[in-house]
Amino acid sequence: MPADQATVLLIEDTRSLAELYRAYLRDAPWRFVHVGTAAEARAFLAREPVEAVLLDLQLPDAQGLDVLRELRARRPAPEVIVITAHGSVATAVAAMQAGASDFLVKPFPRERLVVTIANALERRRLARELAELRRAADRTTFAGFIGAAPAMQAVYRIIENAAASRATVFITGESGTGKELAAEAIHRLSPRRDKPFVAINCAAIPRDLMESEMFGHVRGAFTGAVADRAGAASQADGGTLFLDEVCELDLALQGKLLRFIQTGTFQRVGSTKTEQVDVRFVCATNKDPLEEVRAGRFREDLYYRLHVIPITMPPLRERAEDILLIAEAFLARFAAEEKKAFRGFSAEAKAALLSYPWPGNVRELENAIRTAVVLHDGDLLEASMLPAQVIRPGRTRTTALPPRAPAGEDLATLIRPLAEVEREAIERAIALCGGNIAKAAAHLGVSPSTIYRKRAAWTGEAPSLPDVAE
Repeated sequence: MPADQATVLLIEDTRSLAELYRAYLRDAPWRFVHVGTAAEARAFLAREPVEAVLLDLQLPDAQGLDVLRELRARRPAPEVIVITAHGSVATAVAAMQAGASDFLVKPFPRERLVVTIANALERRRLARELAELRRAADRTTFAGFIGAAPAMQAVYRIIENAAASRATVFITGESGTGKELAAEAIHRLSPRRDKPFVAINCAAIPRDLMESEMFGHVRGAFTGAVADRAGAASQADGGTLFLDEVCELDLALQGKLLRFIQTGTFQRVGSTKTEQVDVRFVCATNKDPLEEVRAGRFREDLYYRLHVIPITMPPLRERAEDILLIAEAFLARFAAEEKKAFRGFSAEAKAALLSYPWPGNVRELENAIRTAVVLHDGDLLEASMLPAQVIRPGRTRTTALPPRAPAGEDLATLIRPLAEVEREAIERAIALCGGNIAKAAAHLGVSPSTIYRKRAAWTGEAPSLPDVAE
């Protein structure tokens, strides 16, 4: 019997009818099992699950509707098709209210039975897929990641699907987006999870040492090689080898890596002995690999060997809905580590976090929260506790002075009153932020209360400060 073949259980005390239904389903793609009583059905269901049940309402040891309710209370519940010779409307309504998928009145033709079971099993499949999609869409964490944005849900699905394979995965994305975390997740979810995960940062190792780092060396292979040393290829045998910043590899070493990927064999530096290992490759880069190929810095044949299952890690600015979710997780973790009392962010701090573009992505956000926690204390982390570039993005840039006014030029037409410039800047910021004063204040580097007071002064009304920031 195929592993994915559905089991259809018939609960019918009349053997002749049971044999008739068995004949009806002889050519159907389902496994058919018959029991004659409710007790026998309970015993069978205790041993193995079923996808659909054909239930006769007239049983010798139980009321059919009671058995129906038992079946629908199971988890997972099978689809139940009620069969009865008493086809009254009241019986049909009671069965459907108790959870029956469909209703058959004896006698019925073979085609009606086959179609009814097929429809019930299709409903079950669609319900299962819908539940899985809802579960996936509701995920806010996954294998070390934090994030519920659609872009991250897509990453989660690719990781889940790729993990079981041995195909090479090529991860791209800006620095700080979690490329190594994705590689680790692929390994942890794979059949190789109990074997080593070995990572090499191809940009951090000098070129003349990279081959030894990857393949190992024998004693005397070069100055300083005082003993044999196993490289990452040997260490990762049976597991996963992660090549971070793979586009930084020297072209000569790219050729040796290509042969290693193709054959699974390599030679240590200074050795003539060929070694063979079983390694799953995952690589990553913060560059555009195709641009590196076009520029002649990365071998095209190696690119296509590595670029089998692509994963693109989205930058934090493209999943703004995750910023506070991630920041709150970091705050809880670092507050516990540093034994600080922080329990959340103020409204102004949240606005500042949401307004900043985070060019360093999650890594920069992590560092910002860690710095604030280490240097400050309190119940709420205030905007003023965040690093300066987060509170006042772009303020560190220098601005060139304008040229001196030509002789005879009226300065009154060149210089506007500061109050007028300030009001225009505040109103423009509020408009650009969609009326969100807290967000506008974060961009302007002032508190929301300052904006409320200034606007009240312009209108002559008493300042109206909200209980919570917009």
